[in-house]
Amino acid sequence: MKAVVMHEFGPPDVLRLEDVPDPSAGTGEVVVGVEFASVTFVETQVRAGRPPSAAMLPALPAVLGNGVGGTVTRVGAGADPSLAGRRVVTALGGRGGYAEQAVAPAAGLIEVPEEVGLRDATALLADGRTALGLVDLARPGTGDTVLVEAAAGGVGTLLVQLARAAGARVVALAGGGRKLAVARHLGADLVVDYSDARWPSLVRAAAEKVDVVFDGVGGDIGLAAFGLLAAGGRFCPFGMASGSFTPVTPDLARERGVAVLRGTPPTAERIRELSRAALAEAAAGRLRPVVGQEFPLSRAADAHAAIESRATIGKTLLAVPR
Repeated sequence: MKAVVMHEFGPPDVLRLEDVPDPSAGTGEVVVGVEFASVTFVETQVRAGRPPSAAMLPALPAVLGNGVGGTVTRVGAGADPSLAGRRVVTALGGRGGYAEQAVAPAAGLIEVPEEVGLRDATALLADGRTALGLVDLARPGTGDTVLVEAAAGGVGTLLVQLARAAGARVVALAGGGRKLAVARHLGADLVVDYSDARWPSLVRAAAEKVDVVFDGVGGDIGLAAFGLLAAGGRFCPFGMASGSFTPVTPDLARERGVAVLRGTPPTAERIRELSRAALAEAAAGRLRPVVGQEFPLSRAADAHAAIESRATIGKTLLAVPR
């Protein structure tokens, strides 16, 4: 089979399409014929050799890729034989997704509702559960003003939709006219370009108060967004697109009267529950992932370069020809 193999850490062009042996399903495992593979920012960091944690560095050579969507083609011993032929999405623990076939634990498979395409299901696998978990944590509702950072990103586009559906007023932060237009189309009440240094004062002038901040950027932008929260507000940090998390200390949060909500690490069952819930919302037509970029498997390097350019919108996927 074909897979994108990395023999060294470095720039995007270290990702090369190669022939590798077909995988086999071990006990309790299945082989998934991959149709779509998710590409994430953290995978670009791993490829470059600079992940958030050194423990994330794989032994080389390696095939990157965590979330995939496809059809179960082979079932190993101890797994339910009826899984063969089912459309599924699954996480792979960060390895093996950029390939025509992937081995996954049978217990981690999530069946895709017939109303949802595999493309959308793959886009929702991680981002959907993240967004639903954040909304469940912050509980935005009618009368709240919610500020979403990176509102044109994979998680951000979903947070805009979910906060709006909860009855909140949504302030969307994004960089550039194209990204602002996406957030506006998804229902944001106010869109603000944070490439304009005046953006905090623009938000303050337009929004009477900010009750919830979904912080997927971190750094100076996250800190400025934190500063916009009213007393009693909820600050939900979940990402570090800037390269660092927002430096909010417990003392600063107490001084401002703001709750910093990180939640507890979810169990495997909770992760599957949230992923199924995201697919159910998509099946009901209430949640729509934005797939801004789709590259063939052979162009995985281009997908990484696009993410690193900061020009991407929504989710980035690799499409695997069948």
